[in-house]
Amino acid sequence: MNSELDLKNLIEGFKLSCQTENKSPKTIEWYTCFLERFLRFLQLNIHPTRVNDIDKNHIRSFILYLQQQAKTPHTDKPLSSSTVQGYVRTLKVFFSWLLREENIKSNPMTRIPVPRAPVKFINTFSHEHINKLATLCQTSNGSGYRNLTIILLLLDSGIRVNELVNIDISDLDLTEGYIKIRIAKGNRERLVPVGSIVQKSLWKYINQYRSQPLTRKVTALFLGEHGLPLTRSGVQQMLRRSGRTAGVTGVRCSPHTFRHTFAKYYLLNGGDIFSLQKILGHSSLASVRIYLNLFAADLKKQHQHFSPVDNLTQIRSIYTHVRSTQHTL
Repeated sequence: MNSELDLKNLIEGFKLSCQTENKSPKTIEWYTCFLERFLRFLQLNIHPTRVNDIDKNHIRSFILYLQQQAKTPHTDKPLSSSTVQGYVRTLKVFFSWLLREENIKSNPMTRIPVPRAPVKFINTFSHEHINKLATLCQTSNGSGYRNLTIILLLLDSGIRVNELVNIDISDLDLTEGYIKIRIAKGNRERLVPVGSIVQKSLWKYINQYRSQPLTRKVTALFLGEHGLPLTRSGVQQMLRRSGRTAGVTGVRCSPHTFRHTFAKYYLLNGGDIFSLQKILGHSSLASVRIYLNLFAADLKKQHQHFSPVDNLTQIRSIYTHVRSTQHTL
């Protein structure tokens, strides 16, 4: 058997290709993990591991295994529908790469659709939740103002936690109200706007509450009490702890919940989906359209208040027409 066409060897080649294309380390880690599980499945079930011998039936058997038998490594719970989707999308990307590299003659994933997953309701923070968190920060000593600034920035920009902790002082333009996001998913640098309240909060934090950096080389915006940059896990733990102490219930107190909350209120306050896509840093509208479906009920309520036609009834000709029209709905 030609070892060059063995799945194990080609997974390493695919990983190298992803690295040269500057895909994020996290994405590469997911791809590798998913593909290695596919390889183990084929080996345990005595299926071929030479890529030209892997057909759509082998792949469908793997998908069925994921849906009915596979467990998550640490919790021993069944895989979620979205995780199964992730496996299938990974296989699609991998076999498309094999075809481009001329390692296979035809793509067995072509006619295999991504399994449907139920649309999940995304819980977001209410105004009451935000008020509780803000009040807690204002009554806290030491890092309270820093935490309040982090909460306001996450809520006003929708940036990811990894983007937050990698902001440097030099990335801020508080006069114009922009933050440069240099380290972003997919290496897509972008400018994110912030409102006047966040601008003032950032200025006050930097000039009055930011810890003294440990060394001159420490240029991160958000620092811990010892003058070192906050970490991703540090921000996550701070929010979880703040949520518990403030009595926030019914929603997960996490950076990503702030991202969803930003998207929701941005749309409800009249923002358009194209601007939302750019602010959130998504490469396509497909990732953003989900918000339109998830918050459809909220948008309907908003439309009832801001309906263009309903608010034109002061125009006599329209008002007369409506009054004379038989209501048949």
